[in-house]
Amino acid sequence: MTSFKSDFLSILSERGFIHQLSDDTGLDELFSKETVTGYIGFDPTAKSLHVGSLMQIMLLYWMQQTGHRPIALMGGGTGMIGDPSFKDEARKLQTQDTIAENLAGIRQAFENYLSFGDGPTDAVMIDNAEWLLDIKYVPFLRDVGRHFSVNRMLSFDSVKLRLDREQSLSFLEFNYMILQAYDYVELYKRLGCRLQMGGSDQWGNIINGIELGRRMEGAELFALTSPLLTTASGAKMGKTASGAIWLNADMLSPYDFWQYWRNTEDADVVRFLKLYTTLPLDEITRLSALAGSEINETKKILANEVTAMLHGRAAAEEAAETARKTFEEGALADNLPSIAVARSELASGVGLLSLLVSAGLAGSNGEARRHVQGGAVRLNDQPVSDPRLSVDESDLVDGVVKLSLGRKKHVLVRPE
Repeated sequence: MTSFKSDFLSILSERGFIHQLSDDTGLDELFSKETVTGYIGFDPTAKSLHVGSLMQIMLLYWMQQTGHRPIALMGGGTGMIGDPSFKDEARKLQTQDTIAENLAGIRQAFENYLSFGDGPTDAVMIDNAEWLLDIKYVPFLRDVGRHFSVNRMLSFDSVKLRLDREQSLSFLEFNYMILQAYDYVELYKRLGCRLQMGGSDQWGNIINGIELGRRMEGAELFALTSPLLTTASGAKMGKTASGAIWLNADMLSPYDFWQYWRNTEDADVVRFLKLYTTLPLDEITRLSALAGSEINETKKILANEVTAMLHGRAAAEEAAETARKTFEEGALADNLPSIAVARSELASGVGLLSLLVSAGLAGSNGEARRHVQGGAVRLNDQPVSDPRLSVDESDLVDGVVKLSLGRKKHVLVRPE
């Protein structure tokens, strides 16, 4: 492990955030002697970011905590094209209205991590649509495009992957890396930004920006990438069998978010404590020594701390208490996730399979049937084995029906 003088790079190194640095000595010197401005870009591909973006948000968090200025760059301009990096096909083009709606949603995730304002270390949120949508094509080609080598762009892994598979790479997507590089130059000119951070799949794009800044402005810029994380079993962070782990509470409840971290694989717990919480490293070392059933208590600490950072301490404590009542006492906790079903439908009976799908416990009737036949489904804590079962008003307990998949997924069905 490289030894750094600056607090920022020392923390990142100790906690496992660093994959590559363009100039570790130069960047360490910069962080040691002045307030550094750095950024990460977020493209608005959905109404919320998911857990896969959380490491990037934590990079911005630690940057501010160590006395520097983070920029969260919203991709209102680049989002109209879509990053082709390591994608098998072109992204579906989005309208400006959809992009605006998505941007409004993803901004929510930063509120509990960063402090925004006008001070020297206050975070900045800016949209690259401010400069990209007003670009004049011919001047841009002359002033910016002339600095790019097509031969070199074709050598990038993200481009080669598509071409080697004989999959189409549109001219539109090919321009994405030029626009991203230009973002870096604009942020340097507007805000004195000297560092771009991102996942390791962004390395080539960030280096492009460094070189463009040197050629256009004579600027010395830097790159830092974090590792692309998968779980110990190889699953991609932020994706589960039941869908994405969204950061916005209106797309995934704090309880379900808490449960995602509570269900972390044993081999991932210490790594996730370092990356996604602010617990001191000596405390994490102490927790790492726990084994057997005690590791479940460590997982609860992980779930509490990550949920508290995103949704607030009260939401984390409520989620933990809901889980305790549900799993340790077998109680019916009112703040479990719930769905509404028309009372008239419930009066005549609703098929168990369709109810499981509506509750998000299965993706299709076929999957729901397999769950039932495999003994994984419970109705009001009682196992059910008949996929033809119909749920009606007689199944209401205290005004609700409790559906469970396995021991850890529960949804309340409420008549309305």
